[in-house]
Amino acid sequence: MLLKAKRISKRFGPNIALQDASFSVRDREMLGLIGPNGSGKTTLFECLAGLIPTDAGEVEFEDKLLAPSHRKQALFYLPDGIRPWADQSVAWMLGFFESLYQRSGGEAVALAKLFQLEPLMKSRIGNLSKGELKRAMLALGLLAPHPLLLLDEPFDGLDFRQTRDVMDVLRSYPPEGRTLFLSIHQLSDASRVCDRLVLLSKGRVVGEGTLPELRTQAGLAEGGLEEIFLALT
Repeated sequence: MLLKAKRISKRFGPNIALQDASFSVRDREMLGLIGPNGSGKTTLFECLAGLIPTDAGEVEFEDKLLAPSHRKQALFYLPDGIRPWADQSVAWMLGFFESLYQRSGGEAVALAKLFQLEPLMKSRIGNLSKGELKRAMLALGLLAPHPLLLLDEPFDGLDFRQTRDVMDVLRSYPPEGRTLFLSIHQLSDASRVCDRLVLLSKGRVVGEGTLPELRTQAGLAEGGLEEIFLALT
């Protein structure tokens, strides 16, 4: 097992954001964190990444306790909606990350091609549309060498064709040794791309597994992810 989250809990004043959230992340899988807006997905990612302290719980990485101060060495978290280095170009940003992490020469160019960024390489980050920015940030995240990548809402802002193309790119990474943990609120996107799913509702993990396993947990003989989620919540 690559990572285990055990009884992660977090409050903001009187509001419970996460309560005893426990699940596992397997090596070389595409795992989906599924839940509606406000279910605690981003808070959970921020807790896992060590960006905010938890009130209770712990994280293990490769069967060893992983302190918050050491999380950045094991995982890379790409938040949704950030726009770093707004005055710099897409080419500068990707080149900077390629140099920072000492990636092999040409990897930034290859990712730019995969995410159809070539016409945007001279564009300022601050001038990109939401969909263009999302594709540029995903390329940035994949330049990070960490074995586990946390991607918050990787399809937000993309049209149907772009979503399909990005899914194809992301699917190619787990077989090569990377593990991707995706926070997704669109159930149709999650069922199309993920190997397994963690279902989060009001800060609680209400199910974990493949679609057939989740159907069994929900007591359903058939049905899609929406029916499963409703049955478990």
